Amino acid sequence: MASPLNDTIPPRIAPSSSAPSSGRRASDPEMSANRKLIRPSLAEVRDQLARATLPAAHAGIASARTSKKPVPPDQTNAENFYYLKQMQAKTDMVLVLRDGEHIHGVIEWYDRHCLKVHRTGEPNLLIYKDTIKYMYKLDEERPEGATPAGDNE
Repeated sequence: MASPLNDTIPPRIAPSSSAPSSGRRASDPEMSANRKLIRPSLAEVRDQLARATLPAAHAGIASARTSKKPVPPDQTNAENFYYLKQMQAKTDMVLVLRDGEHIHGVIEWYDRHCLKVHRTGEPNLLIYKDTIKYMYKLDEERPEGATPAGDNE
């Protein structure tokens, strides 16, 4: 005779919301259907990362995001500073063009692509920067054919 404990089948325990879905039957539509991978949006990931690094940043610990080297600027403004300095001092300049022509004058105005050169006794010129090979101050007169250091053109 069988014992009453072996004859009884334990009742099925319903899975809770925190329990894994292993207790579900295979005939359940959620289990048998193809599941789509749901990726979090980039905004959600950024928010989570910001929340995770926020306490570390307040604690004085350098996070991985802040330890990266900043990207250098596209423009250093050194060229603009040089032009302004020469314009204010009204320095006589010599511009050597790519075709070898020398233009003497004072830089009166400049923009991103051009220089305006004021010449005494001759018409003023608007010169594209792309056509300038190099320039120097008239005080630093160079011998014919000399080029500045590092100019290999």
